[in-house]
Amino acid sequence: MELLPLDYTVFYNIEKAIKTYRKFAQKAITAKGFDITIDQWLLLKVVKENPELTQQRIADKLFKDYASVTRIVQLLVEKKYIERSPHSKDRRRFSLALTAHGDAIIADLWPLIISNRKTALETLMNEDINQLNRTLKIIADNCKS
Repeated sequence: MELLPLDYTVFYNIEKAIKTYRKFAQKAITAKGFDITIDQWLLLKVVKENPELTQQRIADKLFKDYASVTRIVQLLVEKKYIERSPHSKDRRRFSLALTAHGDAIIADLWPLIISNRKTALETLMNEDINQLNRTLKIIADNCKS
């Protein structure tokens, strides 16, 4: 069995693309003076779109472990982007809600997020992007247990 170089492996290239994009996007966010990470912004966006989700479901949606999400939530509470309050039906859980400051940072960052995505995808045709999305979804489905 001959071992191929890492960059011949699709999964290596997927990971490389993700890491490179995240580094590029974070650099752009920081350069514009925003004091927020991509993971923090993603959590805010999930809470905005799904305010009923528990922290465990948010962790699943962001592909993060529960402890990481708990740390991100704490930072966002300290930055006054979200409020955490006891859940109305389960005292062991918390409800998360965006503050006005949280809504504002999402709105302020949105044009930059769109610009970052556009830059990353600029030489791809729409059909390439659509095919890539279909292919990645198939890979994810194939790996579900």
